[in-house]
Amino acid sequence: MEIKQQILTKAEALFMRYGIKSITMDDLARELGMSKKTLYQYIDNKADLIAQLFQLRIDEEREMMETFQKQATDAIDEILHLARYIIRKLRQLSPTVVYDLQKYYRSTWKEMEALHQKHVYHIIKENIERGIGQGVYRDDIDPDIIAKLYVGKTSLVADEDLFPLRDYDISELFKEYMLYHLHGIASAKGLTLLEEHLAESNEEMN
Repeated sequence: MEIKQQILTKAEALFMRYGIKSITMDDLARELGMSKKTLYQYIDNKADLIAQLFQLRIDEEREMMETFQKQATDAIDEILHLARYIIRKLRQLSPTVVYDLQKYYRSTWKEMEALHQKHVYHIIKENIERGIGQGVYRDDIDPDIIAKLYVGKTSLVADEDLFPLRDYDISELFKEYMLYHLHGIASAKGLTLLEEHLAESNEEMN
């Protein structure tokens, strides 16, 4: 597992710096100081490598969400912690990586997107249920429907046709979307709490 982690860490660093298309399995093996034969004992191919990296990020996101749930004072505080975490990650993401995934690894991108959507759905649904119980979200909304709407709209942020990466910063898009989401579901009490949380941190979601 230690060797697998080294492979994934190095691959992610190379992809973030140079993009996915330009990095070959030969490049990765050379950077790791191992033979391709050894590399292929842990990775089937480049698509498998990308999928494993994506799963790693989902697992990390799940662990962070569990931490946020324990530390947050309320559902809005919880979702703001998550939003800031995701924004930090998006700012580390090279636009070239997203472009390469969508153009050259379309099927892998679609599989990863479906997996992530399922994961995000559960996170948002649980958060909405918690917020309704605390009175910070409106009690006339359906958690299942809103969570699915959230997932569906989130995919638009990565839509190259709607938001070309050359014209939009993906982290700024997500920040705008998350604030839009919170303002739409928050109760009067929740809106006041949202402003308090943002004021306490002296930022919106930077």
